[in-house]
Amino acid sequence: MRFEGVIFDWAGTTVDYGCFAPVQAFAEAFAEFGIHPTVDEVRAPMGMLKKDHVRTMLQMERIRAAWKQAYGRDFTEEDVEQVYQLSEKKIMEQVAEFTDIKPYVAETVKELRRLGLKIGSTTGYTREMMEIVVPAAEKKGYHPDCWFSPDQTGGKGRPYPYMVFRCMEELGLADVRRVMKVGDTVSDIREGKNAGVFTVGVIEGSSVIGLSEEEFEALDEAEKVKVRQMAVKKFLDAGADAVVMDIRGILGFLA
Repeated sequence: MRFEGVIFDWAGTTVDYGCFAPVQAFAEAFAEFGIHPTVDEVRAPMGMLKKDHVRTMLQMERIRAAWKQAYGRDFTEEDVEQVYQLSEKKIMEQVAEFTDIKPYVAETVKELRRLGLKIGSTTGYTREMMEIVVPAAEKKGYHPDCWFSPDQTGGKGRPYPYMVFRCMEELGLADVRRVMKVGDTVSDIREGKNAGVFTVGVIEGSSVIGLSEEEFEALDEAEKVKVRQMAVKKFLDAGADAVVMDIRGILGFLA
């Protein structure tokens, strides 16, 4: 067997088709400060530690200019903290509503376990958020062998590789060449590449595409091809070793 373990992301990869819980929370938090980010601006840093996500958004040229216009100065780390605290509060209020597992996740994980692979997971969510998400997802049929958030790696989330390494330690995996990281954001890809593991981007239901299952299925075939091609390019540009249509695609790399 080429691989001994697979490490999954959460929102947009195994749960929360389209990765909507954090998008809504960040948009609402910024709006309360008089800043109205676009969906693309909210999604660009997706997968990062949530405070880093806020800081990255505030560093964007348009949002930085809007903040300066609203407050007469550049943002400070205190501003980052205030927006982050509000966004965290909003995620905590909403995250339980976004724990449905994505199509084919339960079946794929069952097959991985049948083949003897261990299942780890990393996330941009805080530990407190995960204490809501993990048991809710387990009731719906998905439970990895372990999970790690940036709270457990000294606040160093993606693109740092430390959550991957903590998973490997917990699962007893010794060789990065025999580990696969699977995610739906550019941050996931960078995390995996920095860890030196085989890194796979998942297209459908991803934050990169940013559509609900109903919205995606409503597209005509030409539109589906276009958004899939866009996602493939983003993942490959970030350094992904492979891109799959949905989570079942990773089974093809196991031989």
